[in-house]
Amino acid sequence: MAASELYTKEARVWIPDAEDVWKSAKLLKDYKQGDKLLRLELEDGTVVEHQLDPRTMNLPHLRNPDILVGENDLTALSYLHEPAVLHNLKVRFIDSKLIYTYCGIVLVAINPYETLPIYGTDIINAYSGQNMGDMDPHIFAVAEEAYKQMARDERNQSIIVSGESGAGKTVSAKYAMRYFATVSGSESEANVEEKVLASNPIMESIGNAKTTRNDNSSRFGKYIEIGFDKRYRIIGANMRTYLLEKSRVVFQADEERNYHIFYQLCASSNLPELKVLKLVSANNFHYTKQGRSPVIDGVDDAKELINTRNAFTLLGINDSYQMGIFRVLAAILHLGNVEIKDRDSDSSIIPPNNAHLTVFCDLMGVTYQDMSHWLCHKKLITATETYIKPFPKLQAINARDALAKHIYAKLFSWIVDHVNKALHATMKQHSFIGVLDIYGFETFEINSFEQFCINYANEKLQQQFNMHVFKLEQEEYMKEEIPWTLIDFYDNQPCINLIEAKLGILDLLDEECRMPKGSDDTWAQKLYNTHLNKCDLFQKPRLSNRAFIIQHFADKVEYQCEGFLEKNKDTVYEEQIHVLKLSKKFELLVELFQDEEQSVSPTEAQTGARTRLSVKPLKARATQSSREHKKTVGHQFRNSLQLLMETLNATTPHYVRCIKPNDYKYPFTFDPRRAVQQLRACGVLETIRISAAGFPSRWTYQEFFSRYRVLMKQKDVLSDRKLTCRNVLEKLIKDKDKYQFGKTKIFFRAGQVAYLEKLRADKLRAACIRIQKTIRCWLLRKKYLRMRSAAITIQRHVRGYQARCLAKFLRRTRAAITIQKFQRMYVARQRYRRMQDASLIIQCMLRGYVARQKYQQMVREHKAVIIQKMVRGWLARQWYKRSLEAIVYLQCCVRRMRAKRELKKLKIEARSVEHYKKLNIGMENKIMQLQRKVDEQHKDNKNLHDRLTNLENTYSSESEKLRNEVDRLRGTEEEARVNSNRITSLLEELAKLKKELEETQREKKTIEEYADKYKVETEQLVSELKEQNTLLKTEKEDLNRLILEQAQEMKEKMEKALVEETKQIECELNEERSRYQNLLTEHLHLEARYEDLKEEMTLTMVIPKPGHRRTDSTHSSNESEYTYNSEFAEREEEASRGPEDVPKAPLDMSLFLKLQKRVTELEQDKQSLQNELDRKEEQIHRIKATEEEQRNRARGAELEYESLKRQELESENKKLKNDLNELRKVLSEKPTAAISAPGSPAYKVLLDQLNASNEELEVRKEEVLILRSQLVSQKEAMQHKEDKETMTEAMFYAEDLQKMKDSGEITQAYLGLKEVNRLLESQLQSQRKGYENEAEVLRGELQSLKEENNRQQQLLAQNLQLPPEARIEASLQHEITRLTNENLDLMEQLEKQDKTVRKLKKQLKLFAKKIGEMGVFNQVENVSPGQIVDEPIRPVNIPRKEKDFQGMFEYKKDDEVKLVKNLILELKPRGVAVNLIPGLPAYILFMCLRHADYLNDDQKVRSLLTSTINGIKKILKKRGDDFETVSFWLSNTCRFLHCLKQYSGEEGFMKHNTTRQNEHCLTNFDLAEYRQVLSDLAIQIYQQLVKVMDSILQPMIVSGMLEHETIQGVSGVKPTGLRKRTSSIADEGTYTLDSILRQLSAFHSTMCQHGMDPELIKQVVKQMFYIIGAVTLNNLLLRKDMCSWSKGMNIRYNVSQLEEWLRDKNLMTSGAKETLEPLIQAAQLLQVKKKTDEDAEAICSMCNALSTAQIVKVLNLYTPVNEFEERVSVTFIRTIQIRLRDRKESPQLLMDSKQIFPVTFPFNPSSLSLETIQIPTSLNLGFLTRV
Repeated sequence: MAASELYTKEARVWIPDAEDVWKSAKLLKDYKQGDKLLRLELEDGTVVEHQLDPRTMNLPHLRNPDILVGENDLTALSYLHEPAVLHNLKVRFIDSKLIYTYCGIVLVAINPYETLPIYGTDIINAYSGQNMGDMDPHIFAVAEEAYKQMARDERNQSIIVSGESGAGKTVSAKYAMRYFATVSGSESEANVEEKVLASNPIMESIGNAKTTRNDNSSRFGKYIEIGFDKRYRIIGANMRTYLLEKSRVVFQADEERNYHIFYQLCASSNLPELKVLKLVSANNFHYTKQGRSPVIDGVDDAKELINTRNAFTLLGINDSYQMGIFRVLAAILHLGNVEIKDRDSDSSIIPPNNAHLTVFCDLMGVTYQDMSHWLCHKKLITATETYIKPFPKLQAINARDALAKHIYAKLFSWIVDHVNKALHATMKQHSFIGVLDIYGFETFEINSFEQFCINYANEKLQQQFNMHVFKLEQEEYMKEEIPWTLIDFYDNQPCINLIEAKLGILDLLDEECRMPKGSDDTWAQKLYNTHLNKCDLFQKPRLSNRAFIIQHFADKVEYQCEGFLEKNKDTVYEEQIHVLKLSKKFELLVELFQDEEQSVSPTEAQTGARTRLSVKPLKARATQSSREHKKTVGHQFRNSLQLLMETLNATTPHYVRCIKPNDYKYPFTFDPRRAVQQLRACGVLETIRISAAGFPSRWTYQEFFSRYRVLMKQKDVLSDRKLTCRNVLEKLIKDKDKYQFGKTKIFFRAGQVAYLEKLRADKLRAACIRIQKTIRCWLLRKKYLRMRSAAITIQRHVRGYQARCLAKFLRRTRAAITIQKFQRMYVARQRYRRMQDASLIIQCMLRGYVARQKYQQMVREHKAVIIQKMVRGWLARQWYKRSLEAIVYLQCCVRRMRAKRELKKLKIEARSVEHYKKLNIGMENKIMQLQRKVDEQHKDNKNLHDRLTNLENTYSSESEKLRNEVDRLRGTEEEARVNSNRITSLLEELAKLKKELEETQREKKTIEEYADKYKVETEQLVSELKEQNTLLKTEKEDLNRLILEQAQEMKEKMEKALVEETKQIECELNEERSRYQNLLTEHLHLEARYEDLKEEMTLTMVIPKPGHRRTDSTHSSNESEYTYNSEFAEREEEASRGPEDVPKAPLDMSLFLKLQKRVTELEQDKQSLQNELDRKEEQIHRIKATEEEQRNRARGAELEYESLKRQELESENKKLKNDLNELRKVLSEKPTAAISAPGSPAYKVLLDQLNASNEELEVRKEEVLILRSQLVSQKEAMQHKEDKETMTEAMFYAEDLQKMKDSGEITQAYLGLKEVNRLLESQLQSQRKGYENEAEVLRGELQSLKEENNRQQQLLAQNLQLPPEARIEASLQHEITRLTNENLDLMEQLEKQDKTVRKLKKQLKLFAKKIGEMGVFNQVENVSPGQIVDEPIRPVNIPRKEKDFQGMFEYKKDDEVKLVKNLILELKPRGVAVNLIPGLPAYILFMCLRHADYLNDDQKVRSLLTSTINGIKKILKKRGDDFETVSFWLSNTCRFLHCLKQYSGEEGFMKHNTTRQNEHCLTNFDLAEYRQVLSDLAIQIYQQLVKVMDSILQPMIVSGMLEHETIQGVSGVKPTGLRKRTSSIADEGTYTLDSILRQLSAFHSTMCQHGMDPELIKQVVKQMFYIIGAVTLNNLLLRKDMCSWSKGMNIRYNVSQLEEWLRDKNLMTSGAKETLEPLIQAAQLLQVKKKTDEDAEAICSMCNALSTAQIVKVLNLYTPVNEFEERVSVTFIRTIQIRLRDRKESPQLLMDSKQIFPVTFPFNPSSLSLETIQIPTSLNLGFLTRV
């Protein structure tokens, strides 16, 4: 392909730049062969001319298409060169906030200098089990790849983390180890993974320090081997360290610090246990104040010391050893403050009583004199003598510092040794993963021995890296059968030879160290003489004779020779060491300096910062010392590096290159110059160069076909994709060297993919132009037609408007004439009416005046006649009364006179003798008779006398009355005389009155006029008041409406608040349930672990004789041990598991006890959570009761209103009665002739009312007496009962009662009346309630009748509207409906009556049976056994029993094991589910349990339940990964739990039972505790079911929901890199959405076949959909290649298919759709517009189910698949963040896919009768007997 084809106008290129390294520009004209200048336009619009190199004529690098920018893998770029790599990293780091990027097999990690939420456990779980190329780049992906290859290839792995200081190497290594610890777990419960992680704070405190580039820089290299067993679980670890920077102990540059541990101790010096160290501030010690930066921002050294000590404790270093370590460290600080002074020019001295040296000697346990002496002297040993030579001051200070460095190095080695001991594996290591955290390539202004060793190590590592990359490339080419040509790559073996070969730099350095008078200068000269001008990689600086330059693979580095020999020798004077060894008070110090054979750590051979010293006699000391000092630091480092390279070569390496983006530690700030330096130094660009030299772009045939289908014609598409791609490429790319066809992939040279993308973009652009042309034509034509139609419409409307205006003018002219005519007529009529009205008013006034005068005359005459009539009548009545009285008086006088005469005559006859003689002749015999008669007459006389007396009294009273009447009449006569005299005066007064009347009439007229006026004013005022009243009424109505609205609002608010509170309580309840179920899961895990430990302990013990182990009957039901199995059977099962588990380590009893304690705590937590759950449920019930009470209050308000009305009517009734009584009283007090007459109507009415009242009163009195007698009798009965208990109290009570009777019956009657009143009130209340209930019923009936009437009327109206035939049909249909409803009502009544009859019959049978049994029993008691045998059985006496099964199965206790074995352990769910009724095992077990309950056998019930529970647990443990088994036993466990509830006898569970089912209830035992145990077991099975479904669905979800292209042709495949990517095209063997739907249908059908409760199925489906949504969303958030518009469309289509599945299964109400809401919103977010503020507002309102972190993550990852799409701008993302910053939500990025919703088991009673259940023979349960 010619350059002219690519370097055309508008092509974008990269040109060098001094500041940004590379700048982007575009060509302003096409490039032609031979051009020396390129005219370019920069991105800021500046036009520049780029001069081509005249020697090479190399064109500038081409820029990749925008579609390739931001790729996860740098090797996916079409143009592989430095600017493309740098730009891709910058875009990902700055725009997308992505710190990880692949570069082939290398993971490039850029330090963000900010804490990111991408390292949580949820992220670890998301990357676990995933292929490395399937997810976005991450350190966890590299760790997962290493872990997976270790398990798959059975080969050890290594992760090599390198980079500059401050690039994040330590953090990356730490996260890799955290991943292994989280994913793999450990073999034992000793928390090995926690110990591995706990070693990090220890090593950081003693090996890390602050530098100018990094606040936590590792000043040593380390290689940690994490060991795994055969099941790839962590069992231990081992650490190797390299080249500790000892010089930092005694010297720090500006803005740097010593090791962290020194500052931590100084910051914690106020602790009581550290007082003995006599530490002060770090600014007071020479070894910690040289850098003048003792504090790190944001770091609390005192708190860090606490973490360090906790890590020491976790790794088994006790407090005494910790204090020993701190004493050594404090002694080093005090040693640095020891002041050494000059004695003379050749000697020095330490002043006596030096405080710091005294503290040092006290801490180290050595003598002050010895240490002060040997710090200033040294011993020289010759063959014959020993000399002691003093040090000059400078040499003494160097000796002091060397001692401090040596002590610290020994302590460092000791700590590493003990860390390794703590991490040592207790069992054999099967494989390991090594994590190498080593320093990167370093170059400073002054480079010394440390930088030389570091760069030497990086040269070795780079060589190993190059060889590995080259090897992988070769394997890939050979795998695809592509011709392999050698690729020239940089080989740094010459540089390595320069350093380590014979006569190399290290060799010459060691030789110079062995020379007696060797120096840095002589060594430099040897280097110049040996290598200068002989090796191209070695150079000499121009201005220095004590430095040299080496050309490393990354850059040239100038090393200063000063200090090389001293650092290489690492000289420590053994006299000082000997003093320390003589310490007797400090055991740790002696242990530090023991011989290497006794206590050397595994790292001492690799740590180059130590010297071996001997404590042997003087004679052997010289030879030993000389032999030990042969190994210099350089030699040791070379050996350890060689060992490291052998280890790495024996493993599969994985590379992590850490990049430092800037030197100022600014978050997310990218410095291109610093980045490109590190990219060159770490080998990333070398990887790119090797890839670019061959075929870097690789596509599968299917991916190529899908992407470039638009470049093919229809005839080019063949059934064979490979042949199709071959034909198309031959047409598109003429040069066949630019591509190669492999077995499965097409390989392209660099730039070919960009060329194909250009062709594709051109084709699509041409298609877009054609589409635009057609659409624009269509739009313009539509616009023209709309304009033409609009013009015609406007013309029509204008003409119509003009015509309407003319017609309007004519109408107005005519109307004006008409208005004038009527106006003139109106004026004339008004004038005429005014004249007519005036005439009429005058006539009316005159006629009224005449009429009034005539009326007054007639009134005066009429009144005079009335006065005359009254006077004449009064005079006549007076005369008549006087005459009547006189006549009556005369009659009385005459009658009195005649009576006196008769009396006188009778008295004379009585005195006459003759008369008596006549009377006594012949009367002698009748004396007695006469005497009797006399007596009788005497009595009669007496009576008569009494009557006479009465008559006299009456007469006297009457006469008195008459006298009074006469006196009154006389007074009346006198008054009449006076009145006659007054008549004249009255006549005079009458004349005066007439005058006054005239005056009054005049005044009346005036008043009438005033009244009329006042009336008018009053009417006006009334109208105004009416208006005001109307306004006030309106305001009142408004206020009432406002009050009602406010009340409604308050009611709604209260309801909303109540609903929210209810939701909150439900959420809390769900959280409590979730916590309880999680604790239950943890408890079950620990329980399983406990059982495993028991098995291990059993295996380690001697196997006793096989026996049957049983537990006590009082054993708790919560135990999970198999109480029904024998130990022998268990051992056989354990032996059959295989020989792998037999050779196990002995059990740790302390661990066993810890587990037991933990299990107990979990059980307590479980019980507390259960109590909390019950409390929450009670709280919900209480809230519901409160709601019901509020509704009752609302109803009660109406009842209170009616009761108030009733009370008012009663009060009015009482008032009327009182008025009636007062009326009666008045009538009785003031009788008149007219009213008081006995025969008058009023008197009769009042008398009738009085009689009726008296009768009612008598009736009430009788009722009161009856009730009183009943009350007294009840009291007496109660007293009689109490008398039986206490006789004394009864006697006192009788005496009191007698006294009460003696004292009077008034008190007793009063008390009785009080009781009666209470009874009457209660009866009245009950009657009133009854009446109210009846009234409610009647109202309801009335309402129903009204509704029926309305309905009938509506039907009648509808029928009347219909035609006659339809009317007849409708009436018939209505009549049929009515008869049907009546028939149904009658059938319901009949069923109720039948049930009642059956119930009564059964009760009658039971009573008859009981009576018969009692009769038979009594007969048997009275008959001897012989008589019973001989007496014939009478059929009549024995009741006939029907063949009626009781719904029980009888079994023997010995058959319990067989029952569990056949029904649980060996049952095949498939056959039971298909052929038998659902839940059959549960029914059988419950019927067996019923029989045990019937027998009242406590042990049998407990044993059966425990065996059942343990059997289910065992089968789940054995076959817990089989979905059918778990589903089957979940269904049966729930059914068994429902049976225990349904037949428990509790009313709440018996509502839906039939009468027969109620008879089957348990009678003897309350199994509520076992119901809880079964509920916990059901929760365990449910969680196991969810895990099984999760394991089945997990491989399908990502492939089916994300990767599979459901809508073909929507999404195009983007280019991929060297990593294997999962294609979005469905190949054979990949999962699709149909696979997921089929699996869901299989789950659903299985659960339905097993008879699982519908509500439980809904919960399972909800959980499945949550798993699908969470896993899909998590993968979407971690995969940049999936965040595109087309993928959002695919996701929405897939979700719609899932919703359709829910509709088909009638599961839309299960809440499963709501769990997909976050996924739906994420798909919508991928498809909506993302440009303006309105779009941001819409996104914020739409994505309420997504967190802010998730929304921002999706926007950052959004990647256009085509060039026509646009990326999301940074400004828009910031706008979204600002709008969402007030959200209160969890910062977690990923959804918890392992979350299990709390499950509930709603009560679901069975309609199946137990007596109908039969056992099929296939279950082998013949030993069960149906009862």
